[in-house]
Amino acid sequence: MTEKRNVVIVGSGPAGLTAAVYTARANLEPVILEGEPSSTSDQPGGQLMLTTEVENFPGFPEGVMGPDLMTRMRSQAERFGADIRTQKASRVNLQVHPFEIWVGDPNATEPTLRADSVIVATGAQSLMLGLPNESRLLGFGVSTCATCDGFFFRDRDIAVVGGGDSAMEEAMFLTKFARTVTIIHRRDTLRASHIMAERAQANEKIRFIWNSTVTDVIGTNTVERLELQNLQTGATSTLEVTGLFVAIGHRPNTDLFKGQLDLGDDAYLLTQPGSSRTNIEGVFACGDVQDSTYRQAITAAGSGCMAAIDAERWLEAFHHSNAAHH
Repeated sequence: MTEKRNVVIVGSGPAGLTAAVYTARANLEPVILEGEPSSTSDQPGGQLMLTTEVENFPGFPEGVMGPDLMTRMRSQAERFGADIRTQKASRVNLQVHPFEIWVGDPNATEPTLRADSVIVATGAQSLMLGLPNESRLLGFGVSTCATCDGFFFRDRDIAVVGGGDSAMEEAMFLTKFARTVTIIHRRDTLRASHIMAERAQANEKIRFIWNSTVTDVIGTNTVERLELQNLQTGATSTLEVTGLFVAIGHRPNTDLFKGQLDLGDDAYLLTQPGSSRTNIEGVFACGDVQDSTYRQAITAAGSGCMAAIDAERWLEAFHHSNAAHH
């Protein structure tokens, strides 16, 4: 049996759960498809579930563990009546209204849910190097976010992998804390814009290792050193560092919506300026799935609030015009 709901939220990071708090308080009885634990792109609770200490989320002067913060947000949404399901949306049809959403078998004849409005909060994932110890040491010296974790590396020697603008930004931000920052890049020139490359090369704390890749991250409980290989000579070496920042890009989780919602060249969902509206009336997007710039828990939460308010107002107008029509 297909269920009919006012609003379905796809994703459960800070954006999705904030949208859930607001829509539940507005008596819209949202269903949240939070994803499945086995899936890296649909991790319930989003990327904060893979984060250790969060020190820059307002309201937690002592800091808070990422999973604890998400558990609190989840409980808050449930307190107001949000229906959170540990399920993953497998297919959506946004070409019809009410919108259709499948859970489980994407080829089933009938959708699992029909919704008057949909809030997309599927987030993004950091691209990783795919090394044996990288995921084991994530949050214990391995990081994908300098603004989140740089503070923990005061007076330490750390490394950044990448050669684009975001890698240079991360490296320069990290020089505020670290003793040295070594940028490891697989080529002999940076992909970063000329001005960003110049700034990084002029910074006395930043060093470069060219034509090299990281082949492993070594450490028992935290990062102790990196194993490197020179791609031209094949020579291997080690680099003593206590932190590794992976800055090789992010991938938004937009596969489910391709061909239906407008995407930018970088595959992020496009929303109308100053709002969370997508190209389809009644479909809203928030959080890292549409934000390639800030990518912070607090900005994701803020945009989740925007999406909830946009959806609430849209639904009110929609129901009003329907009632007038009948």
